[in-house]
Order: sequence, then C-alpha cells, then structure tokens
Amino acid sequence: MSDSADFSGFLKTGSDGRTLLELAIDGIVSAESISEIEGSLRQIPGLVTARLNFTTRRLHTEWHDHACDPSPAIRTLERLGYRVAPFVADREESFEDQQTKWLMKCLAIAGFAAINVMLLSICVWAGNVSDITPETRDLFHGLSALIALPAAAFAGQPFFLSAGRALRRGEMNMDVPITIGIVLALAMSVYETAHHAEHAYFDSALMLIFFLLSGRVLDHAMRQRTNAAAANLAALHTPTATRIAPDGSLVHVPSEALSVGDRLLVRPGERLAADGVIVAGEAMIDESLVTGETQARRVSLGDRVYAGTLNGDATLEISVTAAGGETLLADIARLIDNAVSAKSRYVKFADKIAKIYAPVVHIAAALTAILWIIAGASIHDALIIAIAVLIITCPCALALAAPAVQVVIAGALFRRGILIKSGDVIERMAEIDTIVFDKTGTLTLPESSLVDAASLSEHALMLAGRLALSSHHPLARALRDYAVDRFGRLKPLTDAVEVPGQGIIARVEGQEARLGSAAHCGLAAPIWHDGASVIAFRCGDEAGLITIGQSMRPDAQATIDALKAKGYRLIILSGDQQSAVEEVARGLGVSDFSAALRPQDKLDHLRALKQAGHSVLMVGDGINDAPALAGAHASLAPASGADVTQAAADAVFSGRRLHAVVETLALCKKGRAVMRENFAVALLYNLVAVPFAMAGGITPLIAALAMSGSSIIVTLNALRARQVRGIGE
Repeated sequence: MSDSADFSGFLKTGSDGRTLLELAIDGIVSAESISEIEGSLRQIPGLVTARLNFTTRRLHTEWHDHACDPSPAIRTLERLGYRVAPFVADREESFEDQQTKWLMKCLAIAGFAAINVMLLSICVWAGNVSDITPETRDLFHGLSALIALPAAAFAGQPFFLSAGRALRRGEMNMDVPITIGIVLALAMSVYETAHHAEHAYFDSALMLIFFLLSGRVLDHAMRQRTNAAAANLAALHTPTATRIAPDGSLVHVPSEALSVGDRLLVRPGERLAADGVIVAGEAMIDESLVTGETQARRVSLGDRVYAGTLNGDATLEISVTAAGGETLLADIARLIDNAVSAKSRYVKFADKIAKIYAPVVHIAAALTAILWIIAGASIHDALIIAIAVLIITCPCALALAAPAVQVVIAGALFRRGILIKSGDVIERMAEIDTIVFDKTGTLTLPESSLVDAASLSEHALMLAGRLALSSHHPLARALRDYAVDRFGRLKPLTDAVEVPGQGIIARVEGQEARLGSAAHCGLAAPIWHDGASVIAFRCGDEAGLITIGQSMRPDAQATIDALKAKGYRLIILSGDQQSAVEEVARGLGVSDFSAALRPQDKLDHLRALKQAGHSVLMVGDGINDAPALAGAHASLAPASGADVTQAAADAVFSGRRLHAVVETLALCKKGRAVMRENFAVALLYNLVAVPFAMAGGITPLIAALAMSGSSIIVTLNALRARQVRGIGE
C-alpha cells in the first residue's frame, strides 16, 4: 500500500495532540532492521517518532498534527523491501497463524522430499560400488530431480525471499549464502545428471532446507506464543461499565466511551473499568495483580482505585479520573511495549557472524574460479571447483550451531517444567550477573494460606471452614482450602447470609455463627497483624482469630543460597508494604530490597542497574512486574502469574519450586558455551577444508559429505549442553 488514504481510518490522536499510526511490517529478518527502518524514517518531514518492535513486527509512529501524511513513510519502507499495512490486532493474529501454517507446510514438504530422495541416493551409492548400470543411475538421478526441484522451490521460500529482500537493501544475512548454496547444489546436480555423472546432490540440498526450516519453525512458534499472550490483557480489561446518569439511572456503556468525571457503579465481583476516586461505599478490593499488594485492601470515601482491580464484597461508586489509554493498566501496557522494543535491539551472535562470513565465502569462491581460469583450467572445471568451495562452505553447520543448542536446552528445561519463549534467551540468560526478585507470588507462594488458628478448637475450625464456603472473599477462600484439605469434603451451611463489607452469618446447632471482620464477630483485633491478615470467628461462646498470610516457596532459602554461592547479586523489588518485604528479605538474607514500588519504579531500578553495567534477570509474577520483565536483560515468571506477565517474560516455570531459576541460569550458561564451541567447530572446519577445495583436491561429492559431517558433529556436540554438573538431567 502506498496511498495515505488507505491508512486514514487508522490514524489516532494522542493525549499530547500528535497523530499516531501503528503499522505492521512484513519482511523483517534480523534486529538490524530496527536501525535501518528507524534511521530511514527519521528524515521524513512531520514524523516525530518511529519505534519498531522487533518481536511483534509493529512500527509505532507519531506525527505533527499539521503535517500528517504517512505516504512518504510507506513509500520509504516499500523501497527498502518491506510490506506495510495498518496494524490491526485481529488481522495480525490471523497473519501469524497463516505464517505458521505456511512454515509447517514448507517443513513437511522438505522432509517428505528429503526422505524419498535420500532413499534413491542410497541406491545409487550402493550401486556405484557394485553393479548399477549407467541407465539405472540416470533414472534414479532423474527421479530425484523431479522430486527435489519443485520441493526445494516451495520449501526453500522462507530463505529465498529473505535473501532477496536483504540483497535489495544492499545487505548480507545468513539466508544469502544458504540460498546460493542450495541453488548451486541443485543447479550442479541437474548439470551432472544431464551429463550422466556418477553423483548428484539433490539429497544434500533438501536435507539442508529441512534442518534449517526446523529451527525457523521453532523460532516462529516461540515468537507467536509471545505475541499472542502479550496482546492479551483481557483478564483485567472490562469491556463495559455501568455509568450513573445525571438523573440517577444506570446505563451500560463501552469502557472506551468513559471520560473523566463520569460516575460508575461497581458491584461486588466486578472489575473496575477505569481509574477513579471512591465517592460512595466501602469495600474490600483485590488489586494484587495491578499494584502487587499481597492482601485485599479496604477502601472507602476518597480512596484512589485503578482499572483492573477486583471489587470484593460491596457496591462502590467511583468518579472517573482516567479512562481508556490513560489508566494505570494502559500505562503498564505501554511500558511493556517500550521495554520489549528496547530489548529487541539485542543482536544475536549468529547475526554478527553472518555479516562477516557471507562476503568472505563468496569472495573465496569467485577468486577460486578466476585463479583456475588464469591457470589454464576450462570454465567448466573452474566452476566445478568453485561450486565445491561454496558447497563445503555452505553454512549448514554454522546455521545449525545455535538452533541445535536451542532445541537441546529447550528440551532439557521443558523436562524441568521450564518453557523458554525466545530464540536468543540462552545468550541473554548466560550474561546475567544480577537477579531481581518480586516478593508476592514469586519468593512466596501465589496463594494465601492459613498461618495460625491455634485459638480455635477442631470443631470450631471446621465450622469456620463451612462458613467460608459461602463467601467469595480471598481470605475466606484460603480458609476454605485449608479446611477442605484437613477435614475432607465439607458442606456449606444452607442458611448462610453474607453481609457486605462485614462477613458471613448462619445458624448452626441452634447457635449463631459468624465469620468475617473482628467487629462483625464482636472481637477487638486489627485486620493486619505482623505482615498477615486476620479474620475472626464466633459461634456461641467460642471465638477466636484466624491468621491468613503467604508462605515462602519451600526451596526459596536453598535457591537464594545457591545463587549467592555462584556470585550473583540479589535484589528484592516489591509493590508490597515495607514491613512484609523487610520480613521476607531479612529471613532470606537479602540485604538489598525496596518496597511499595509501582511498575514504573521497578523499571527505573532496572534501567539504573543497566546503566551501571549490570545484566539483570527479573523474576516476577504480577501485572505490575510485566514492564520490568519486558525491560530486563532476561526474565523468568512462574506459570501461576498473569497471562500478560508470562508473555513479557523470556521463560516460564511451573510448580512450587523456585530452584528453576538456578537450573535455567546453569543450563543457559552451558548452552552458550556449547554454542560457541559449535561456531568454533564450523569455522575451524572451513579453515581446514576450504584450502583443499580451492586447490581442487575436493570433489563436490566429498564437499557435500564434509558439509554433512560438520553438521552432524555440531548436532552431536549440542547434546552436551544438557549435561550440567550439580543439577542432573
């Protein structure tokens, strides 16, 4: 598209008066595209900001309102070889699905063709040392060509298209030598088949395509999973709200239609659709996913509340102070996007090598042909030797060096309940020197649990559990789970009544039973005590307090000790209260900690550490941790965390064990070491083999076998990455 009218319906006005346009960019193959695209657009008049998110392939642009003509930017991007369209979330999700199906189809065709051509090749190899006739050999080579040429033409498209775009931009990426190697191997195979030669190399070309497509499919699948989850804030977003009209009537409206000053009615169990201030009502609210607070908070007249917060037990009226894109929840989404964009500028080791490797290979092959022609060789013989050089230097081993290790490490981590979601996470995890932990749901278990109920008898505790079955309050849920685990299946009391903001009342065994606040049960006690919440119970003359808090993960201390022993710097950054954070930090022996932090505060801490030269691993689980997870050098989140948190993290671990942090770092360090060994093997192989090939001492068949041999060595070496002393397999 190059006509600005095509984009007119997608222009938006920002809060600062600028015009915003989000574009979807197709054709991005490496992190270098970021500087190329942003640098080229920087010269366009009227364009204030151009920021590309490499992970989502989304380009965010901001324009002066009086000069908003995006057509020059569109034409610039198209001249660079990219396809451009307005960014629409649903459309992009559909496009990613189509890309996945296309890559899987390419992989299936390459695999099917490679197996069949390999069977034919085995017959030829066996026949060449026995009694195969030239006519039979030519037939098998011809059948191989009929299978390989159309299969390679279709299955090799991901590499051919990428190489073509890179060459049009005057660049060199790893797909360029791969494409040249595949095309020349096929072309030479056709030539050799037409001239009744003993050997053809259709099988080598197809196997190369198949192996490289496997890595491409894995990388795309991980990125698609990340993109799909990153776009999902639906768990906290409320699509509609109940607005109180001036005449007092209630009107259901879309959340996007809210504006500052509107009055909203929020019933128990509903999430707030906007930020605001309470103007009527009093309730317990759960804002742990938004702010990181451990326990439910009681709010009343004049208190600030945020979009995404869950109203617990009473009806509230709020006056909207921020709606739509101006809420705290929207701020978190923007922080995540900005942080991911910054991290995507990390250039993988393989990309760095490709810039040097590709031109050197092509120059070596060209010089070989020229020198042999000068030395008196025929053009045919000179080209055969040059093609042997290209085949033997075809970057199969080099291209497999990183993906092979990624697959092994991903498998080893998966068996430990850890899922990595980005191709370069191994390299980034291996560079970590500082680890930042969130407290709530990370160092502690995500769910609250009963800490103490010593003041109640067994019978009273069971009755309290039955009362808890009739309440949706988070503290009652913790009591209910404990009682069910201890006493087995319990039945709720049939006449239980919930008093909003107070608790539960029921008649049992001829007496009134109450569960809830201390005042509700006629007791004098705070709702917060020593970092935990307190709920009260009374039935007749028996009364007592039940303490609900969060327990440490069972191996938290062992994990912290292991990380200290390995020399990592440890920090706790939490949105929870100072006393709760200090108690956990002191108990674990972590001296560096901060409390009551908002999402921006955590991100600022990480940026300060980065400026000081540290590579930071962020471990957290809440929505308030998501920007920090996205902005850290590497990040890890428990599977119990929110969807958007898991999306922002580079890896996710399941279960209650925090030792996953130690395992991830150890395996990734070993993975990076093996990855570098693989690159060294691939480069050493070229340094040894290329001079022989240039001297004419290696035939194309031997070159193909050597290329395959180097790939096998790299793959076998990658298997060593899963063996790390001290953590077991």
